Amino acid sequence: MITMTLPPESQAPVIDCRHLAKTYTEGSLAVEVLTDVSLRVEAAEKVAIVGSSGSGKSTLLHLLGGLDIASAGQVLVNGSDMGALKDAKRGKLRNHALGFIYQFHHLLPEFSALENVAMPLLVQGIAPSEAMQSATTLLDRVGLAARLRHKPTELSGGERQRVAIARALITQPAAVLADEPTGNLDRKTAAQVQDLMLNLNEEMHTSLVIVTHDLDLATRMDKVYHLEDGRLLEQ
Repeated sequence: MITMTLPPESQAPVIDCRHLAKTYTEGSLAVEVLTDVSLRVEAAEKVAIVGSSGSGKSTLLHLLGGLDIASAGQVLVNGSDMGALKDAKRGKLRNHALGFIYQFHHLLPEFSALENVAMPLLVQGIAPSEAMQSATTLLDRVGLAARLRHKPTELSGGERQRVAIARALITQPAAVLADEPTGNLDRKTAAQVQDLMLNLNEEMHTSLVIVTHDLDLATRMDKVYHLEDGRLLEQ
């Protein structure tokens, strides 16, 4: 298990993003998406990042999660510099310390809800029986005890997103990064999923970073940041 490099009594943030910049180049064309972005996410803190389409919100989330590497600056997760790690170690840190939720659930269609949720634990090398028991417990917590054996095509949109939330939380990560997690749901189902995420955030003390267009959801966070012209400003 990967642990923090600093003692638990310290005030080190779960995610510490320092002077981050990202530029994409294609031939002679360079597009600067992010410019000097800094962000601290404390333990159990809820953070929303809002901004117009194309403002770089998803890019920022990918950098925070180690799915992409910054052109400049640092992203520290539990005190470890994501950009300084080799791919294997970065992947291991990501698997242990972070959970991901997307607008589209990205569940594996050939596997049941139970198998999808257990997958991150299996990747960690946890015994299958233990992984399945943990997944069963968490699926029960998100209200899907009766749907364990159902595959994604047999679940409603809200149910699929609940499975995705359970999968993101199964490793008890330090933080969950969510990209428009309710953007593909109707208003009623979106409200239910929002409530579920916030309740689990409180119960499990997992930090939550949400990229969203939903201002109602954003106002329920501890902090709201606006991304515009590549810069991040707290509202």
